[in-house]
Order: sequence, then structure tokens, then C-alpha cells
Amino acid sequence: MAADYYTGFDGVKLAVHRMGDQSGNPVLLLHGLFSSAQINWIKFGHAAKLAEAGFDVIMPDLRAHGDSAKPHDPAAYPEDVLVKDVFALADGLGLAPGAFDLVGFSLGARTSARAVINGLMPRRLVLAGMGLEGLAGWNHRADFFIDAIDRFDEIKRGDPAFMAMSFMKTMAVDRVAARLLLQSVGDTTPDQLGAITMPTLVLCGEQDQDNGSAPELARVLPDAMLATIPGTHMSSVTEGAMGDELVRFLA
Repeated sequence: MAADYYTGFDGVKLAVHRMGDQSGNPVLLLHGLFSSAQINWIKFGHAAKLAEAGFDVIMPDLRAHGDSAKPHDPAAYPEDVLVKDVFALADGLGLAPGAFDLVGFSLGARTSARAVINGLMPRRLVLAGMGLEGLAGWNHRADFFIDAIDRFDEIKRGDPAFMAMSFMKTMAVDRVAARLLLQSVGDTTPDQLGAITMPTLVLCGEQDQDNGSAPELARVLPDAMLATIPGTHMSSVTEGAMGDELVRFLA
């Protein structure tokens, strides 16, 4: 799918992919770390299911990912840079508060939560591949991936970072840009979660503990429900059940 482009908050060129009827209800899908809209949402049919259900499916490639710009200037990565880019996209599309839905997986879920805390107002929200500790303890998670980047050429099978290194290699990740991005993601304290008042689905693989407890996250959010699908953090994205649950909740 060919990408269109929009400008981030600072004028950086960012890619966005679109599927479905543009007169339908808009839904923003934010992909995970080191991934892309193509891998997270298009390849395994989740976007197509939403499009078939009548949604206007809008899928940006986050800064430093996919077809989007990957600047090496540290000034291009202020705190919560991805949140700033999401606001720029929503403003550029003219998305009115309460007139669109927001879905994020892993880093995309963290970005979605941070965006809502900072004032973005989707009708419904989906936090996928995310648990409470993944929001409240991001710095520890970021350190893991920064270490994987720094030791990229020496990581061997059996190392805890082997899967992360392998995925970076498969996705041809720009490690300089990715490292800068990881340092820009803001942490979220549990008391801030009270700002997430819209109906929310916490969606997680049955074997996914990468970002902590999904049931605990659903418990502390003001208006949340929990759904589980087969798989681990990585494999749950390949499951058709992910798209089915998105349609079920949003439609």
C-alpha cells in the first residue's frame, strides 16, 4: 500500500497509510516498537476487517519507523515526540473530539495513553499488548531496548535481547534514530490513568507478560474491559482474533 505523507509537529515528513471508506468512522491505529503499519495492521488482516466493518482506517508509521523520516538530530526527539506527532496528524485530518477511535499496540498503546492524558479525546480507546507496569515503568523497558541496540552486533542466541535484536534486523531498523526515540518516551504514573475516561479495551495475548499485567491495567482504568487472544507479545499480532476483537469493541 502506497503511503501518503503528513508533517509532524516540527515539520518532519511522516508516512500514513489508509484503508476503507473515508466517509466512515475514523480509527487511528498506532503500531509497536521497531514495527510499522504494514507489519502490525495490514499484513495479518486487522485493518481489512475494520475497513470491511465500515471504518476509515488511518495508520501512521511512527517517527523513526517504516516509511517515515528517521532523523539523527537529537533535537527531533523531545519528550513525548510521538504524542506531538499524533496531535499533528489528528489536527491535519480535522478529527473532532469524540469523533474518532484510537488503537495502539505496545509502543502504540503507550503513545495512545499518553496522548489521551495530554488531552486527545477519542470516542473509544484500545490499549493492546500493554499492562500496567508497561505504562508506569517505561524507563526500565526502554533501558532493555537501548541495551539491545548498544550490544546489537554481539548478541547471541540465548541472550534475553536476542528476539529484540532479531526483529530489529528483520525490520532493518535505523538504530541511531530508534535509540533517540526510546529516550523521548515519557513515563506514565498510575495517578495519571484517571484521565483515561472513555470506554477502553485492554487487549492482550494470553501468554503476553512483556509489559506487565493487562488485567491490572483494566482494573485501574475508570471504564475498561479486558479481552485476551492467543499468543505471546510478538505472536498475538499475527492472530486473526486481534482484528475480530477490534471490530467487536469498536463497532
